[in-house]
Amino acid sequence: MRARIVVLIVVLFTATYALVGFVSDSMPGQSSDEEARDRPSAASNSSQPTEDRLDDISAATAAMPVGDLPGWRQVFTEDFTDGDVPIGEFPDRTYRARWSANYFDGTPDTAAQTLKTKSGYYPSKVLSVHDGLLDMYLHTENGISMGAAPSPRFEKGGKRPFNSQTYGRYSVRFKADELKGFKLAWLLWPDSKQWPEDGEIDFPEGDLSKTIYAALHGPGEEDTMLDQFRTTSTFTSWHIATIEWSPDRVEFFLDGKLIGTSTSAIPDTPMHYILQTESCLTTCPDPDTRGHVYVDWVAIWAKD
Repeated sequence: MRARIVVLIVVLFTATYALVGFVSDSMPGQSSDEEARDRPSAASNSSQPTEDRLDDISAATAAMPVGDLPGWRQVFTEDFTDGDVPIGEFPDRTYRARWSANYFDGTPDTAAQTLKTKSGYYPSKVLSVHDGLLDMYLHTENGISMGAAPSPRFEKGGKRPFNSQTYGRYSVRFKADELKGFKLAWLLWPDSKQWPEDGEIDFPEGDLSKTIYAALHGPGEEDTMLDQFRTTSTFTSWHIATIEWSPDRVEFFLDGKLIGTSTSAIPDTPMHYILQTESCLTTCPDPDTRGHVYVDWVAIWAKD
C-alpha cells in the first residue's frame, strides 16, 4: 500500500511540473521588432507605469499618444516617419514645417558660455533622421565637443520662439548611449530670455553616463533650483518623460510613474520647448567619446 502511495505522489508531481513548464513557455513575450530595437540597451531600472496615467499604454508599447486628454488639447505630434534625412540636412523640407535646428553651427552651448569650454551646438554634424528616429550623433571634432538643440514648430512659417505657450503637457520617448561628459537638459525656456527671473523647467536631465532627473528653477532674481527629483533609471533604455505644467503645479512622470511635484514658485510666463543636448557640465567628454541620442516621438498639449 505504501509503495502505491509513493508511486501516485511521483506521478502527480511529474504532471504538475510539466503543466507549470507549459504555462511558463506559453507566456506572451516581447515582440521580435521591439526586441531587436532594444537589444543594445541595458535593462530599464524604472518602475512599472501606474494604472491611472492616460499615457501608460504608450509607455509600455512605445506608441505615440495621439488626441486630446482630459484638461489637455493636443497641439503637436512627431514620430519621424515621413522619411529619412541625412546628417547635415535636418530638418530638410521633410520636417521643416514642424522642426527647427534652432541654433547655427558654432553657437556656444551652456558650458561654453559659462565655463569657456570648447563645446557648442553643431546641428549640421549631429542631427539626422532614419528608421523612424531623430538621431543626435554626439562626438568631438578638432577638440570641440558637439551637440544640438532642435525645437518643435507649432505651425508652418512660425518664427522664434517656435512653440510658445503658457502651461502645457510635453511628452517624449528617448534613449541614449552611455556617454560620459555629454548630457541632456531638455527644457522649457522662457520666451522673454529673462533668466533666472522667469524660471526654467528641465526634464529629462542628466549626464548620459548617470541617471535621469527632473528640475524646477523657480522664477526670481537669483538662480534658485527649488526642486530636483532624481531617479535610478539610466538613459540606455527606452523611456517616456512627461512634464505637466499647470498654473498651480509642475508634475514630472517617467514611464507613467509620478517622480515629483513642484507646487511653489511655478513659472507663469510663456515658454518654449527645446531638446537641448550638450556637453561639459561639469566634466567634458573624452575626445574619443562618441555615440547617439535617439528620439522616437514627441507629443505636446496645451492647457484647456
